[in-house]
Amino acid sequence: MLLIIFHRILIGTAIVFGAGFAVWEFLAYRRTGAVENLLIGLGAAAVAVVLGYYLKNLKRFVSY
Repeated sequence: MLLIIFHRILIGTAIVFGAGFAVWEFLAYRRTGAVENLLIGLGAAAVAVVLGYYLKNLKRFVSY
């Protein structure tokens, strides 16, 4: 059970990092107009959303 709690904390941290990184890349895109920043921002946002879904439905994916 302790491992599941640690897993939830770790995934939550990854979601916060991914969302923050996406915002940082979107701001860089606004500043520079480089398409690479937009694509990386979209990728980071997508990862954050997928991890959010995983965290919300963790009982489906992990049996304990």
